[in-house]
Amino acid sequence: MAIERWYPFTDLMSLRQAMDRLFEDSFVRPSRALVGGDEVSGPVLDVYQTPNEIVVKAALPGVKPEDVNVDITGDNLTIKGETKAEQEVKKEDYLYRERRYGAFSRSVILPGGLKSDKAEATMEDGVLTLSIPKAEEVKPKAISVKAKEKK
Repeated sequence: MAIERWYPFTDLMSLRQAMDRLFEDSFVRPSRALVGGDEVSGPVLDVYQTPNEIVVKAALPGVKPEDVNVDITGDNLTIKGETKAEQEVKKEDYLYRERRYGAFSRSVILPGGLKSDKAEATMEDGVLTLSIPKAEEVKPKAISVKAKEKK
């Protein structure tokens, strides 16, 4: 068994950092219980690009396509909608109620140079897929390299 040197100030600093984090989480940021348990206040997104377009996928389980509004203003994409609760079960009969109901909204900044007027949105199995084509000037272009002739 090896003997290890103990540095009490190192442990003290980590305790101080833990206390700072505790106070910051409690007073500066709202509690997870107050905002519904998630850090993200809207639908979760996947945003990626291909050579020809930007693709945005949003998880919207239980949302009907007619209850979703997609708006692109400049480089800002906003997805809004609403989920409605079933009125079959009385509030006092619930054991757990974790599903969210009500209005939601999520905005993200997209890269420039997109043809937002040509965007297409489809909904399948609770996933909204938005395809936004890139303008010709922002698509990647291959430039061939030619050898220079010696004189």
